[in-house]
Amino acid sequence: MMPDTNACPDPFSLPMNNLADAQALVRAIEALLSQRGLRLRPPPPVPDTCCGRGCNGCIWQGYYAALTYWRDQARQLAR
Repeated sequence: MMPDTNACPDPFSLPMNNLADAQALVRAIEALLSQRGLRLRPPPPVPDTCCGRGCNGCIWQGYYAALTYWRDQARQLAR
């Protein structure tokens, strides 16, 4: 039997290596929750004040940490 290449990946296991990945993860999770008639608070807002100097404790680190927490809450809700 051939593997199903049209199968949708688990939205909770999508990578978050960059902003495009993070936005794709949010869209996939929101679509899944919507299909199931479930609602969750909005995901954290995308930072817009980064200075680009790679600071220790950069706002992007906080964003990805908050997004991970949001993703985990969505996973719990979807169970």
